Amino acid sequence: MLQDCFEHVDWDMFRIVSDNNIDVYADSVSEFISKCIGDVVPIANIKTFPNQKPWIDGSIRAKLKARTTAFNQGKATGNMTEYKQCSYSLRKAIKQAKRQYRDKVESQFNGSDTRGMWQGLQSITDYKKKTSPVADHDVLLPDKLNNFFARFEDNTVRPTRHATNTCGLTFTAANVRKTFKCVNPRKAAGPDGIPGRVLRACADQLAGVFTDIFNQSLSQSAVPTCFKRATIVPVPKKAKVTELNDYRPVALTSVIMKCFERLVKDHITSILPDTLDPLQFAYRPNRSTDDAIAITLHTALTHLDKRNTYVRMLFIDYSSAFNTIVPSKLVIKLETLGLDPALCNWVLDFLTGRSQVVRVGNNISTPLILNTGAPQGCVLSPLLYSLFTHDCVAKHASNSIIKFADDTTVVGLITNNDETAYREEVRALGVWCQENNLSLNVSKTKEMIVDFRKQEREHPPIHIEGTVVEKVESFKFLGVHIADKLNWSTHTDSVVKKAQQRLFNLRRLKKFGLSPKSLTNFYRCTIESILSG
Repeated sequence: MLQDCFEHVDWDMFRIVSDNNIDVYADSVSEFISKCIGDVVPIANIKTFPNQKPWIDGSIRAKLKARTTAFNQGKATGNMTEYKQCSYSLRKAIKQAKRQYRDKVESQFNGSDTRGMWQGLQSITDYKKKTSPVADHDVLLPDKLNNFFARFEDNTVRPTRHATNTCGLTFTAANVRKTFKCVNPRKAAGPDGIPGRVLRACADQLAGVFTDIFNQSLSQSAVPTCFKRATIVPVPKKAKVTELNDYRPVALTSVIMKCFERLVKDHITSILPDTLDPLQFAYRPNRSTDDAIAITLHTALTHLDKRNTYVRMLFIDYSSAFNTIVPSKLVIKLETLGLDPALCNWVLDFLTGRSQVVRVGNNISTPLILNTGAPQGCVLSPLLYSLFTHDCVAKHASNSIIKFADDTTVVGLITNNDETAYREEVRALGVWCQENNLSLNVSKTKEMIVDFRKQEREHPPIHIEGTVVEKVESFKFLGVHIADKLNWSTHTDSVVKKAQQRLFNLRRLKKFGLSPKSLTNFYRCTIESILSG
């Protein structure tokens, strides 16, 4: 029905009325689509409970209520016969409902509906239970979080755009249509309320008008304001939250803008040289954490084969790295890499003048306009961060700076106790961070020293910003526990403990009565995978 509605719309009317104003054009089209969705798509409110199991339906809830009523009446009259009958009927109904749910999960496995099957298995075992939502009883919490997330904002320096020619990048309707059809329909909608399911289902009808909007945006080097709005949903980093820094800001942005970003991202990556920043292992094809770990260990072990040598590894932690990107400095680096100046201006506009609110339950903060950082959750943000930090490289041949996104490790190869180059490297990194607005979190930055020499020596500590960096005997590096003896005991113990915890879920599934085939599948995916991975 929505497809028919959009099929007969005169989209040119919106462009003519906007009079070449990209904000009016994008706003009017988005509002019209939202209105059509509201008029055509039915909305249903479903009440759920935290402890509600999927096999508990209306009939079982009625039997639960009947048992409670019978208990109260029996307690008053002294006759519990009806209560016993209700209890027996309830147990029988629950047993039957569990059997039916088990058969449903197994039929999904046999029918190749793996998503439905895993949802069923997780419901039975509470495996990887989602973090409890943030409590919304504190009405001031959204504003506190919004100001905290915007703490790196520098309003004293206004971004300036250089005059350039029109951007030569354009997209075809086929490009946009293909991107819309690849949208994940299960992802949450952004502030504009347009869900990915609609874009995917109506890609043929909407590709034309959004191709025109995207191309007009590129030609003007301006991103529509409605596409830049973000709703921040704070996600707790750990089970018990004690401070504002224990929340991770995840941005809900327009799904349409994400598609636009994906097209721009593909263009930027296509013109970047393959040799750019070879020690950045994130956001690159055919690279992974395994490569970063292998390079780090290979570099250290190769050096330790030589006489009178040892290795110092500094594991850097940044405070909210994505939120500290300075758009004006990023644009200069993009132009140095050979990007079209007009496209650089588009990126500058994308990162500035962004309206941001924080939502906690039903409470929403006052909007803030940000001109610093890149929202976590945007498609372009990881690529822009990696390009922003591509010039963070080692100054000395005896050192390496290995990066995976914002996880940065300085590997210093020390010979004959001469740490001069390593210490200069750490100082240079501190200076680079100050120049690029990155904030080093010294309390979470750790150092590990690998020294296989027989004669033990005292190693002077490293200081960053006047604070001593803590030395550790082991560190969890990109998911792998690395010890200062470079053995695997610590990591093996961690993996075995994790596997033992998951065996409990396997026992619950067996008790639930699942078939050996389903149990084997669960074992291979959740237990064997971490033992052999």
